[in-house]
Amino acid sequence: MKKRDVDEWNPRTRVGQLVKEGYITSINELFQNVLNIRETEIIDILLPRLQEEVLDINLVQKQTDAGEKSRFKALVAVGCEGFLGIGESKNPEIGPAIRSAISHAKLNISPIRRGCGSSECRCGGLHSLPFNVSGKCGSVSVYLKPAPRGLGIVAAKTVKTILKLAKIEDVWSRTKGHTKTAVNFAKATFRALKNTYSIISPLWDWERRE
Repeated sequence: MKKRDVDEWNPRTRVGQLVKEGYITSINELFQNVLNIRETEIIDILLPRLQEEVLDINLVQKQTDAGEKSRFKALVAVGCEGFLGIGESKNPEIGPAIRSAISHAKLNISPIRRGCGSSECRCGGLHSLPFNVSGKCGSVSVYLKPAPRGLGIVAAKTVKTILKLAKIEDVWSRTKGHTKTAVNFAKATFRALKNTYSIISPLWDWERRE
């Protein structure tokens, strides 16, 4: 987010005001204190290196009294080191649908715990996951397992794209269900990654993300 845009931004929430005035300088403070993120500008300021990827675009139709109404449905993922968000939106035009999905993904961002839980590696780095995790959405189930450094991501394209956004480099994966449904596939992967915080040690360092 450019400095000019920050100056012109008029926060609508208390959290936004604290971020703009410099009282909150790290996104970890928001999650540690369970503060809701309701403005995309908060993410733009605290995560300036956030990357975006369009996962899927579909043309959907709805039958109305006036006839068929067609809209584009966009599915987008955003992420950077240890953070990830998924968003979707519909609009009669592709551009606005993608931009709206990006905004939803930013508001839906969540911390992703990285580590080295592979019994074949044990290097202590942040290249993989700390332990096995799984997620489910609809009929799709995704299982992710830590892999040794250098193996890479053994997964389908959608899972691989999402993991790369969170800077996870080595993972085994297994899927079940109708994986051609991109929305459920992406959400199942996202839920699996969110489960990396289902177990938190008192010794876990929130600031250790590089």
